[in-house]
Amino acid sequence: MTKIEPELIRRWLNGWTVARSLPEAEPVESAGDGLLSKCDQPGREVEVFALRADEEPESVARLAAAVAAARQTTWLTVPTLHPGTVEAVVGTAGLEVLHRSEWFMTTDLTEHPQHAPAAPYEREVRTEGPVTVVSLHDSSGEVAARGTIAVVGPDAIADRIETAAAHRRRGLGRAMMSALAEAAVARGARTGLLIASEEGQRLYYSLGWRHEADVLIARGPVVPSRR
Repeated sequence: MTKIEPELIRRWLNGWTVARSLPEAEPVESAGDGLLSKCDQPGREVEVFALRADEEPESVARLAAAVAAARQTTWLTVPTLHPGTVEAVVGTAGLEVLHRSEWFMTTDLTEHPQHAPAAPYEREVRTEGPVTVVSLHDSSGEVAARGTIAVVGPDAIADRIETAAAHRRRGLGRAMMSALAEAAVARGARTGLLIASEEGQRLYYSLGWRHEADVLIARGPVVPSRR
């Protein structure tokens, strides 16, 4: 494979915006280069997602220039099989690279390994619309781990998988991903999609998730918020 398909990125983004209750992403001005999501987070008001970084490297330069000139603090996320080339392009545009080692990953959820949480942990599963939230609690009721998955058609997008520091190295990550996969399959999903932090990559890989591309994340100039 020499590139990551734009449609795969679109499918992930559709589910990511649903998982975070964000408005549907919109095409950027340079049609076809990428999609724009209004995140409305302090320091991350807008995020632009590149669709054709490997297919047409010039598209990244156009997006980076737009991010550099944006009137709101804007991030640029680029799935790519050529992260070194992308990093040089965004650096030339004056963007600050925040993360250069994240991975775009996929899996067949119907074959996902199953791991139940060990005692004293118990899981709580709450589904509202297309979004399922799984929490793992210890015997005191404290939330030890939490994760979200959004089902959009045959796809399920996992997001915000977190384990509290005091509860790590106890198999909760595996139990969390198992519960999310089980919930998604029960609602008709087959393909799992996620962007993995460097810390989570080994866990997902051990559960059968496949690396599709690296993900480079950069930020434009920080624009003070208006009061």
